[in-house]
Amino acid sequence: MFGPDLPPASEPMTFEAFLARWPTGAWKTEMIDGVVYFYGEFDERDVQVAERAYPGRRALINRANDLELHPGGTARLRSVLEVDSAASTDNSAGGPDV
Repeated sequence: MFGPDLPPASEPMTFEAFLARWPTGAWKTEMIDGVVYFYGEFDERDVQVAERAYPGRRALINRANDLELHPGGTARLRSVLEVDSAASTDNSAGGPDV
């Protein structure tokens, strides 16, 4: 395989490593805080493929049926959609905390 080595599984993904791996039919792909986010209609088979393509990393299908590829570890996987919605509700007044 050509291209850069993957970063350690416990570290965030880099753009260089991602672009050299796993060409997909995803509708759109983004990198959100080191998490590779594939838009599309995915299922558990895709989780298995993603985890084989990126050894040591953990994949999850979120509530939108998109696929997220997270750094390795033992903590509960939390979708970037959950993190975004939690951040938007943390400041219900809509302005900076004073």
